[in-house]
Amino acid sequence: MIPRCTTKQVRSDCPRSAPKFALMLKILSMIYKMVQSNTYATKRDIYYSDTLLFGSQSVVDNIINDISCMLRIPRRSLHILSTTKGFVAGNLSYTEEDGTKVNCTCGATAVTVPSNVQGIKTSLNRKDLISHAKFMLIVEKDATFQRLLDDDFCNKLSPCIMITGRGIPDLNTRLLVRKLWDTFQIPIFTLMDADPHGVEIMCIYKYGSVSMSFEAHHLTVPSIKWLGLLPSDLERLNIRKDVLIPFTKQDQNKLASIQKRPYIACQPMWKKELEIMAASKLKAEIQVLTSLSSDYLSRVYLPNKLQFGGWL
Repeated sequence: MIPRCTTKQVRSDCPRSAPKFALMLKILSMIYKMVQSNTYATKRDIYYSDTLLFGSQSVVDNIINDISCMLRIPRRSLHILSTTKGFVAGNLSYTEEDGTKVNCTCGATAVTVPSNVQGIKTSLNRKDLISHAKFMLIVEKDATFQRLLDDDFCNKLSPCIMITGRGIPDLNTRLLVRKLWDTFQIPIFTLMDADPHGVEIMCIYKYGSVSMSFEAHHLTVPSIKWLGLLPSDLERLNIRKDVLIPFTKQDQNKLASIQKRPYIACQPMWKKELEIMAASKLKAEIQVLTSLSSDYLSRVYLPNKLQFGGWL
């Protein structure tokens, strides 16, 4: 969707392009049948409908992305759903398309992000999508998310919604974050590892990913704030050097490429944090806070940050 960006051409009269063109038509015919019968399938379902023909899951994924981009419509309009891996918990209840009522109120277990986020009902009186949350917290890792659940973080400070994409978020997790922001307009904070990978994941929620750039306008929330773990926090909290992890060559390359992105130039505070990380050549997982005390994250770190505005 970027002006002057390269376009992909698939021809039907060229021997090299013919198989790709045939697969594209095959998937288009499957989409047509699903739209006609108002049924849905995951990308995995499509691959398993004829594994010999498609060869691999990535072939199906790439063709679906190409079709979505070519027709300039989101994947859900093609009646194709992604497999969900994200979790949500906290002060939230909603009604799914088939009428199933889901309550995410914080217990020790979380609810799987629905596979058809678009199907969540939002009636005018808001009886179908309810929350009294004061903020949303996106957590990078499943382990940290589970720890905060065990500590009953959702209810202790003030009611909130917690979401994790368990690493790089899938489409449904990103769609849910956007839908909740559109509906409730509450602040959204991210809790990531202080490493280039964590920053990359946060940028996907805030600015979008390269592979889904043509859908970025309804998958991202530009107002997302970086709550932690900030590289500057490591020094401020006197985290011992022996619990930090040295950069690999891959980390250095990833950080350098993130620093060159145009949106980082518009974020001087982020830029400063990335410079601290680059200078130290050290990274830290959120778990380093347990070196201070086992419940430091939920008892001290997050309450202080949220109370005194320690986000960027």
